[in-house]
Amino acid sequence: MDGLLPELEVIRKDFPILERELAGGLPLVYLDSANTSQKPQVVIDTMVDHLERHNANVARAMHQLGAESSAAFEDARDKVAAFVNAPSRDEIIFTKNASEALNLVANTLAWAQGDLAIGAGDEVLITEMEHHSNIVPWQLLTERKGATLRWFGLNDDGTLDLSNIDALINEKTKVVSLTWVSNMLGTINPVAEIARKAKAVGAIVVVDASQAVPQMPVDLVELAAAGVDLLAFTGHKVVGPTGIGVLWGRAEVLGQLPPFLGGGEMIETVAMERSTYAGIPHKFEAGTPPIVEAVGLGAAVDYLGHVGMEAIRDHEHAITAYALDGMATVPGLTVLGPLDATLRGGAISFELDGVHPHDVAQVLDSRGVAVRAGHHCAKPAHKRFGVQASTRASSYLYTTPAEVDALVEALEYTRSYFKLS
Repeated sequence: MDGLLPELEVIRKDFPILERELAGGLPLVYLDSANTSQKPQVVIDTMVDHLERHNANVARAMHQLGAESSAAFEDARDKVAAFVNAPSRDEIIFTKNASEALNLVANTLAWAQGDLAIGAGDEVLITEMEHHSNIVPWQLLTERKGATLRWFGLNDDGTLDLSNIDALINEKTKVVSLTWVSNMLGTINPVAEIARKAKAVGAIVVVDASQAVPQMPVDLVELAAAGVDLLAFTGHKVVGPTGIGVLWGRAEVLGQLPPFLGGGEMIETVAMERSTYAGIPHKFEAGTPPIVEAVGLGAAVDYLGHVGMEAIRDHEHAITAYALDGMATVPGLTVLGPLDATLRGGAISFELDGVHPHDVAQVLDSRGVAVRAGHHCAKPAHKRFGVQASTRASSYLYTTPAEVDALVEALEYTRSYFKLS
């Protein structure tokens, strides 16, 4: 099949969990990577080595272990910056996940002064396909500041309705925050085009790249030139560990934002009367950071960089197209979102007529196929398409055509199990 990673079987051997047998001796078919990716042995080994040989707090301990741990932590920042081509490594802020990164942005904008201040009469613009992590923080911000929350609607094919973009992005718009790739619909949004429109009216542009960074090349220099100011993603979807996320921001924007959390290491000096704060990135990294998680994330992006993000993108396109073709043969199955694999990422949400998504997922699990069922933290998008929930299969760089075949076969079994005509 054109586009597949040529060393796919070698790559699969890097992920020990993919060799696992489930109950009844069934081989694991893991199709839940949009939820969390599996981890290669090098990430596991790197984290274990750090804990066994270098464990110490960072930027605090004046001994050899402390120096080694601090160096490993900051080396991870360098690796992440290089992976996404950040203009400066100091623009990379470590958080505990993408949700915290987006909350950091929304809260600090709520407290900001000067040009970034938000108040009554201002507008924040999001989209109807957002993950809850890119909806709720903006709802809280606009409620607290008396601003108005607006959003792009969705077309029937799962793409953004941009027909009223010039009305939605106007002189009142202070923030535009949107997902690059939908975790439910798979839609790839025209981030650069929207950012240029937003920047023309002086709005801050925030991108949730949690589903984009794992499966396509990201160049923050190019995105910044288009008008993107801040971008968030999470470690556990890029073959890294949980408990670590990344916020990138243009230095001039981060410099204007107040601190998010107060505590150790985010300060310059503290007196009883007042405190002054460290420069970026440390201004936004209060307390002991996720040290071993950052080290693991550094190993993860190194691994993906070695495979090659363009090759991973091509693999995802090929597997997604194969899956869409296979699922189209299942009677009563409806895919939510674009049917053209070039317009979407690797997450495919679907309905099976007459069967609740949770029941679909349970029957698939009985056949060794791991998928997700529910609203995928995207309830407004589900409401737009008139459904409470959906089942979602999602691939990644280690997914094979044979696993897609197993999914389609398990879906056919599900139909027979529920005696669907």
